[in-house]
Amino acid sequence: MNVRQKLIALFENNRGQFLSGEELAEGLGCSRAAVWKAVAALKKEGYAIDAVTGRGYRLGAQTDVLSEAGIRKYLTGRGRELTLDVRQSVTSTNTVLRGLAEQGAPEGTAVLSVTQTGGKGRLGRSFFSPADTGLYMSILMRPQMSAADSVRITTAAAIAVSKAVEDCGGGETAIKWVNDVCLRGKKICGILTEASFSAENGGLDYAVTGIGINAYEPEGGFPPEIADVAGAVFQSRREDMRNRLAGAVLSRFWECYHDLFSAGALEYYRSRLMWRGERIRVISGQSEYPAVLLDVDDSYALRVRLDDGTGKSVSSGEITIRRTDK
Repeated sequence: MNVRQKLIALFENNRGQFLSGEELAEGLGCSRAAVWKAVAALKKEGYAIDAVTGRGYRLGAQTDVLSEAGIRKYLTGRGRELTLDVRQSVTSTNTVLRGLAEQGAPEGTAVLSVTQTGGKGRLGRSFFSPADTGLYMSILMRPQMSAADSVRITTAAAIAVSKAVEDCGGGETAIKWVNDVCLRGKKICGILTEASFSAENGGLDYAVTGIGINAYEPEGGFPPEIADVAGAVFQSRREDMRNRLAGAVLSRFWECYHDLFSAGALEYYRSRLMWRGERIRVISGQSEYPAVLLDVDDSYALRVRLDDGTGKSVSSGEITIRRTDK
């Protein structure tokens, strides 16, 4: 770790406690003047650091800045196995992690960023990724599974986000099939899984799942084109919440990933399925038709009832569903 990372780790591991300049210099292996410069640099990055003569420095209570040391405090269970790569800005965490995967990065590598300049959504859409209010991450897997089963990775991410948001006090969530997590009727999270397939056996060489969460509403609100559908997990700032939420999502996801075929995962997904029993419109390419949303089957395909009374299974892919009152 460099001096900046070491200083963040010292502050995070002693959150709420004052550390003297002498203690910090000893922990960093540098002079007290270097400590002062490093603290000043962190303040410019947005860290709220209290400085009291005779007592030293500590992270301010309002600090909510994403960092590896901050996230690691909240990793639990198998989540502690993950390798974290936390950055200030990337084009897209999926793009960066796919590049690392092609270079041989191991399963369990996770890239997180404060902002994205080219965040990716489904169907080639962009994902709004402002700094300081969102949480953007991608996780690398090298699963032994068929392409047909890869939808389970996306559903595991939806389950993980749903549980993590509720664990962190955001309120009860709903999952809009197949990959959106909603809260108070608005979308707070988008998920995009991209995969590389083996030419030899047709299975997955690797998969990268990207998760974008609106932790807070950005200053000035969401852009007009998404203002009606986008929401945020929290209405106001909470101390260290983005690190806590990131740790909860990563831990929950890694737990779900190692239990993709469990009945418990399917049961939870069904319990949070949005619009069950309601009328929707299914949009697939140039085709569009009304139906009633019934449930998901054991493979997470959507089960609907058409207007003529027949049942139909809808697979994931280039498909959109919308609620309708007609």
